Amino acid sequence: MTLGDLGAEVIKIERPGTGDDTREWGPPFIESESAYFLSVNRNKKSITLDLDTTEGRRVFYALAAKSDVLLENFTPGVTEKLQIDHQTIATQNPRLIYCSITSYGQTGPYRERHGYDLVLQGMGGLMGITGEHQAPPVRIGVALSDIGGGMYATIAILAAIIARSKSGKGQWIDISLMDSTVSWMTYMAEYYFATRINPEKMGSAHPTIVPYQCFKTADGNFITIAAGNDKLFRNLCKVLGDESLGVDPKFDSNPKRVENRKLLIPILEQAFLTKPRDEWLELLLENDVPSGPVYSLSELFSDKQVLHREMLLKVKHPTAGIIDQIGVPMKFSETRPEIKSPPPLLGQDTKEVLSTLLGYGEKEIDELKRKKVI
Repeated sequence: MTLGDLGAEVIKIERPGTGDDTREWGPPFIESESAYFLSVNRNKKSITLDLDTTEGRRVFYALAAKSDVLLENFTPGVTEKLQIDHQTIATQNPRLIYCSITSYGQTGPYRERHGYDLVLQGMGGLMGITGEHQAPPVRIGVALSDIGGGMYATIAILAAIIARSKSGKGQWIDISLMDSTVSWMTYMAEYYFATRINPEKMGSAHPTIVPYQCFKTADGNFITIAAGNDKLFRNLCKVLGDESLGVDPKFDSNPKRVENRKLLIPILEQAFLTKPRDEWLELLLENDVPSGPVYSLSELFSDKQVLHREMLLKVKHPTAGIIDQIGVPMKFSETRPEIKSPPPLLGQDTKEVLSTLLGYGEKEIDELKRKKVI
């Protein structure tokens, strides 16, 4: 989807009759369309193709011969059985960039295991550091391991295109959702490397910055406070009406605040319960304290900054009508990304792709339909 947002012509190959599994992930549905599918499939053309058939593979090979990039997410070993593996395709199109996204990668003892985002969030370390102290692990609320794998794939593909411009050769990119998740451990991993102590879950708090977490306010809403240095902490104390707190020897430096977290946080929690969220936000922003509301999605998608940055867009879909879509987060001065087409209906572009891109005639397409290849 990201490559499509950036202007690539993306052809999505789906199973005849059923298509992508996420077409059935619901409710909610908008008309007959899965909201999940609609969220990640814009700017793609959909064709149906049975890769278990000789005719289906022939179409696939013809598409691969004309393509810059091939993306697949089969479990390792499946592409060899289907005869669409990298080695097979590369002999026909040496310039092709072949990108595989799998749960655990093309090598190693887990390569043939099946995995979903939930499993990878757990094994990759995310769930082990997410949630309240001494409470059960919590899955991050979106498919972060999936999305992270897609982001790394995008970066790798763009790098491979640049490399090909110099060498003239394509290559095989091996993206693992577990690798992607592990890479996001960053400073939490380094804390472990430094101490050999497993980090504990801390809710919204931070292990080495205090205060850096959310607090409940008088109206039951929550606010985030990120006092990343001593000056910001003193600004916070001024807003709270207790400047002496900022010069207290127990709290006057970040290392001391981390050391005395259990003394400081209850004081702040009680203070924030004295006013409603928006009243606190006004005071905090006036005094340059990094802070913000913990939004519900209804608040998020009515926020004036989100709307100004066009992070909410409307797209016309052939069956679901006008649907909302998250905007494109990358902004360019010259090459403006855009949503050119809504998420496709199953197989809606099969005839167009076969005829205009591959030169198939009407009779040939009808024969493929009759054989249920498409």
